[in-house]
Amino acid sequence: MVALCPRRRLRYALASEHTLGAKLRVREPGSRETPKPRLLDRVRQAIEARHYSRRTEKAYVHWIKRYVFFHGKRHPAEMGAAEVTEFLTSLAVHSKVASSTQNQALSALLFLYREVLGVELPWLDDVVRAKRPSHLPVVLARDEVRAVLQRLDGVPRLMAVLLYGAGLRLLECCRLRVKDVDVATNQITIRDGKGHKDRPALPAALKTELVAHLERMREQHQADLRHGAGWVELPGALMRKYPNAGRDWGWQWVFPATRFYVDSATGQQRRHHLHESVLQRAVKDAVRAAGIAKPATCHTFRHSFATHLLEESHDIRTVQELLGHRDVSTTMIYTHVLNRGPAGVRSPADRMFL
Repeated sequence: MVALCPRRRLRYALASEHTLGAKLRVREPGSRETPKPRLLDRVRQAIEARHYSRRTEKAYVHWIKRYVFFHGKRHPAEMGAAEVTEFLTSLAVHSKVASSTQNQALSALLFLYREVLGVELPWLDDVVRAKRPSHLPVVLARDEVRAVLQRLDGVPRLMAVLLYGAGLRLLECCRLRVKDVDVATNQITIRDGKGHKDRPALPAALKTELVAHLERMREQHQADLRHGAGWVELPGALMRKYPNAGRDWGWQWVFPATRFYVDSATGQQRRHHLHESVLQRAVKDAVRAAGIAKPATCHTFRHSFATHLLEESHDIRTVQELLGHRDVSTTMIYTHVLNRGPAGVRSPADRMFL
């Protein structure tokens, strides 16, 4: 037998029943103050708002953290010109960094004070940048380029020929997408290259090899789709605008990685593009195997591309467009390599019988 408790009438206390004239408090929903974002989070937000590259974000965050730790974790708002100068001087004197590295650290600090902290102080313009030495680029002769390419095979060889045949930068080659390769017209379009400038490239000699590679990658992509994968990362907000575009063939990488990764935000199984270190190691080994003493890297193919075009008397403005240079003075450096600038002056010693 279950005993039932008698019902009790509920009674709410009135405001007058509270002792000592206690007052009722009314709290509006959402009135709690949101915590202020941390400094590095503000830096990342400012960089993303300006559409800077991920590598710029990584570099700036790195230098700002080093700056803060160098001064005992003091907040940058409490520091000024003396602390910035001391940090930059320490980089040059004690860490022995190059002038380009020192200038990168300075750019990160200027961005921090101007764009993040909103500090407009006269000393920001008075900070002296380190002077970068002007070096001639390393250029391979045609026989040397041929020797290096003959010691490469597979995907690294195809990528290296693209670097030389189209004057691509390393990451521009790694980030090529299928939609940017127009086999019918023998043209590759570099989308969103350095400085956010699109430009065409014309490696016509690679048509057969490139078509065969794309067919293999299409078969791999079809296999990925059957296993529930086949996604790639899309630029900007395209994933929200076109939710299924990440599986389209046109958006796939021309040189995909060999492994999947799972995106933490969407749970999609994706392929990244082939990491640039794969090609860098292959080129380094090929240069060593060819017996070339020059410090040649992947970027040397780009220098060789420009120099050999100028040797064939192509217009420098055309070379500037193919390289994607903003100013023709940047392209003029290759005339020095050709001995057409001041280096082309004949020495008086050449006229003597020595």
